Amino acid sequence: MGTIVDGQALPLALKSKKRKQAERKGISREKGIASCLFKYWRQRYSLFSRYDAGIKMDDEGWFSVTPEAIAASHAAHAASLSAAVVIDCFAGVGGNAIQFAARGFLVIAVEIDPRKVDYAVNNARVYGVKDRIEFVVGDFFSLAPFLKGDVVFLSPPWGGPSYSRIQTFTLDMLKPKDGYMIFQAAQKISPNIIMFLPRNVDLSQVEELSWLSCPPLALKIEENYMETSLKGITAYFGDTALVPSKSSLLKTDIS
Repeated sequence: MGTIVDGQALPLALKSKKRKQAERKGISREKGIASCLFKYWRQRYSLFSRYDAGIKMDDEGWFSVTPEAIAASHAAHAASLSAAVVIDCFAGVGGNAIQFAARGFLVIAVEIDPRKVDYAVNNARVYGVKDRIEFVVGDFFSLAPFLKGDVVFLSPPWGGPSYSRIQTFTLDMLKPKDGYMIFQAAQKISPNIIMFLPRNVDLSQVEELSWLSCPPLALKIEENYMETSLKGITAYFGDTALVPSKSSLLKTDIS
């Protein structure tokens, strides 16, 4: 039987929905996060397993940080190379940089937003790897010609949560510039590139990045899953494409 409101029976389904909405608003007020980010807050430990130790994020960080297990798989993949320096070109709040540093790399983490860099520094401190990351506040495209590294990691902004409602995500939808320009800038540093992209990305365009290069780059494309949910696509270029995959998060090689 439903709840009685003004003499009318309130269906149980509606009652449950209102209870969940009230719960979401209460937690949002308590934690200081927008109610629209509640679903990401519920997944907080998949984003940062040490979240309760003092992790900090801005609103964008909640939906843009790479899930920790996937970031760790990227780092483990790169660790199979005889590489020392990783350039994280769009570091955000530090999720990927932290995992690369935890694998022993020296990481140069580039981020244009000073507030995000402050959060990333804090988060690296939480994970005990701050001394292995050099944080640079600046525009990646301006800095790229002067950066030196063995592996380049690219996880440029996907344009917010609305990307998932697009049937086919094309590389021109990446931010702050299209994927071709981002990739060309990365190649000025190294041909060994790891690129994390939306699950609905146009794979033919990703393949173009490989054969449009001179000389053409080896390419391996993998799907990244969390449990049964496809979270993203990782494209490995150059020597990173030649490393055998070991992570259980990589369900399929689709190159």
